[in-house]
Amino acid sequence: MRSYFLSVLEKIHAEYAEIRYEEVVFTHLHFVGKELESIETSIEKGGNVRVKGKAGWSFISFNKIDNLSSYLTEAIKKASLPRGDPVKLAPVLPQVKTVAATFKKDPRKITLEEKYYLCSRYNRILLSAPEVQTSDLKYTDSHIMKYFANSEGAYIQQERFHIALGMTSVARRGDNIQSAHEGVGGVGGYELVENQEEKAERAAKRASELLDAEPLPGGKYTVVIDPKLSGVFAHEAFGHLSEADFVYENEKLLEIMRIGRRFGSEILNIIDDPTIPGEGGSYLYDDEGVPSRKTYLIRKGKLAGRLHSRETAAKMGENPTGNARAISYEYPPIVRMSNTYIAPGEKSKEEIISEVKDGIYACGFRGGQTNLEMFTFAPEEGYKIKNGKLTTKIRDFNLTGNIFTILSKIDAVGDDLILFTGPGGCGKNGQSPLPVSTGGPHIRIKNLLVGGK
Repeated sequence: MRSYFLSVLEKIHAEYAEIRYEEVVFTHLHFVGKELESIETSIEKGGNVRVKGKAGWSFISFNKIDNLSSYLTEAIKKASLPRGDPVKLAPVLPQVKTVAATFKKDPRKITLEEKYYLCSRYNRILLSAPEVQTSDLKYTDSHIMKYFANSEGAYIQQERFHIALGMTSVARRGDNIQSAHEGVGGVGGYELVENQEEKAERAAKRASELLDAEPLPGGKYTVVIDPKLSGVFAHEAFGHLSEADFVYENEKLLEIMRIGRRFGSEILNIIDDPTIPGEGGSYLYDDEGVPSRKTYLIRKGKLAGRLHSRETAAKMGENPTGNARAISYEYPPIVRMSNTYIAPGEKSKEEIISEVKDGIYACGFRGGQTNLEMFTFAPEEGYKIKNGKLTTKIRDFNLTGNIFTILSKIDAVGDDLILFTGPGGCGKNGQSPLPVSTGGPHIRIKNLLVGGK
């Protein structure tokens, strides 16, 4: 493949051109209640060429690799059409690398029948708790072989397995409907989804118990959030604001997101790191052939960096970070997060809660939305905190505010970092779902607006 790609690229006349090609073997199972909604295995092959003109890009995706020369010729013609500001790329050293997959159990060697029986066992557990009416279980595994070459001489071949399992129980008592979710996954083999009975039990139990929880009156509270929710907070509320293609197109955000600006105290660090082994957003090279790296978005409370493609790095006079990603060969790479998390601090969960006289403990994530710097998140469940102790179980509330104001109100960061990967992923510009991980430790936020009943 290397000799073929590079020989084709050598024959063209373009300032910059690249080829991406993928071979994917995919398996999917989906249970809804007692019914198997879908089960499938598929194989897909395809690629794309991307050529940079003076003022824009041309992009062509394809399935037949034999016609590569003609695709590049056509892309070169189209690249000359856009008019406007010149497109520049930040320089990177061309890489020639082969990356093998890391795993213990090859999912391709596990029969579809075995996968079905594993998922059906988990699904029965999801339906086992009192008043649980239905369930939703999704299993996916994929073997991905990616090839990348460009006119600068780079050639990268990356193999990986990605596997994920999401489990939801839904309980009902009259008009009161409650759900609880557990998930697991990442870059690795079938071993990641084995022996997950305990998580299925936890989901079923929580959904059932939430029927007896109390709705929370709205107001301002000191809020302790768990690692799952702090990870969503880091990703959704701040991570997207750190994607450079979003930043440089928005004058207001450019002014707000100045490198060196203080957003929180010195205990606050937010990081994006695709080099962590085994997580959902882990990779060694992005879809522009740039080596991945750990990037501090916030360091000791100050804005320290942002996420870049080669193009955005050149536009902003900064360095590429290896965050140009595409969900498949059908799309060009854009700036995306990988494994985004709040770094651990020094306090234990128990210490953080014990220092709260009157507040709430919010756990899990049910949904939410962001609009520039404003956010609203709905936790899955929570507890009232009275005099440093967890008391009444609560439900049906949300957390809302301005992300930049809230960052300054974080006054405690836990020592218990946990990262999470599930069956979904991140969505942006029509590219979804992209595998990522989110995470963090327990954190405490003062005077957070909480909506309730």
